[in-house]
Amino acid sequence: MSAEFTSLVTSLAQRARAASLVLATVPTAAKNAALARLADLIDASHAALLAANASDLASPEAAALSAASRDRLTLTTARLNHLAVSVREVIALPDPVGDLLEETTRPNGLHIRKVRVPIGVIGIIYEARPNVTIDCAILCLKSGNASILRGGKECFHTNTALAALITAALTTAGLPADAVQLIPTTDRAALNALLKLDSLIHCIIPRGGESLIRFVAENSTIPVIKHFQGVCFVYVDAAADLAMAEAITVNAKASRPSACNAAEQLLVHVGVAEKFLPTVARALIAKNVQLRCDPASLAILAASDLSTLVAPATASDYTTEFLDTIIAVRVVDSLDTAIATINRDSSNHSDAIVTADEPAARRFLASVDSATVYWNASTRFTDGFEFGYGAEIGISTDRLHARGPMGLRELCTYKFLIEGTGQVRP
Repeated sequence: MSAEFTSLVTSLAQRARAASLVLATVPTAAKNAALARLADLIDASHAALLAANASDLASPEAAALSAASRDRLTLTTARLNHLAVSVREVIALPDPVGDLLEETTRPNGLHIRKVRVPIGVIGIIYEARPNVTIDCAILCLKSGNASILRGGKECFHTNTALAALITAALTTAGLPADAVQLIPTTDRAALNALLKLDSLIHCIIPRGGESLIRFVAENSTIPVIKHFQGVCFVYVDAAADLAMAEAITVNAKASRPSACNAAEQLLVHVGVAEKFLPTVARALIAKNVQLRCDPASLAILAASDLSTLVAPATASDYTTEFLDTIIAVRVVDSLDTAIATINRDSSNHSDAIVTADEPAARRFLASVDSATVYWNASTRFTDGFEFGYGAEIGISTDRLHARGPMGLRELCTYKFLIEGTGQVRP
């Protein structure tokens, strides 16, 4: 590990730790002032941000990206408008710092309060996702955390331009500029150094492909909050409204196939498969989605003259995060089989049932072991913005300490405040 990079990253982390101690007690109004200034700067900087993004898109690194990753890298006027809106939504959210979680007075007179406090310093590791620069910075700031951002080389110019706006907003509001820092190199040695600074950094959140997330999880001495994949299911039950099921399936798969909350798997109850599959297949094919089918669904589609437009599935297709216009299709014989299949083959991210049978839906909601489970809605809603968080720091499929889209409260821990009148323990 290069001593130069170790020194650089350690200095960033030391300054972030000092800034985090200031942020922990900063009034909400001061944090909101910095966020308001940032939203205004984003609105005023479209030309510069799009130019920086164009430089990244023209790079050899961007040329090597998959279509899904290139889509995530690309900024547009609409996406910049959305970023500014997300900043303003975070301003409107309640500040979680100081929330009273529990309160009790012990028989000996000790008064104990459990209150929400910032985690401290959070490292964000991400790839071709410039929105992460803003989303993570604003959520960390509002929740009183300092953040260290490390983006990928394919997004370096865009991230640098966005980070400059964040620094300007912090300075204008009188907050420590070190509260949000972008590591000024994409050299892997800097990442390796960052992952070992467990005395200064309290949490790492990786955002990107499975290989990046696994590298971070395997090499970090700092706790990591993560999800490796988004293998999301839609199950169309025997009692489904088939028009609704078609609309949900097409939205979940085709509205943005590169998203981790896009459906990759479709399960259809045998009782409605012959009627539903030809209709949904045509709707998906019209969106350029390729269907990879099990023998039962393939036979149904062959009888509907669709066999030339679909393909047989391989075993690996049933557990794959395609991040593309591909969906795997299976026919199942019962709700129990659907639940068991999802619990075995999904990544515990986002899974949906479409049905008019409330008892079946309630059993599905209770039994599917995923971070977010839907009844009669698209999996595409698994998103901090859609959940009312303004933005998200990431989506966790972990069990500790956060699960699902992570907003302000998930970026906090707690501490106990104890007030006495001279008590000593016997």
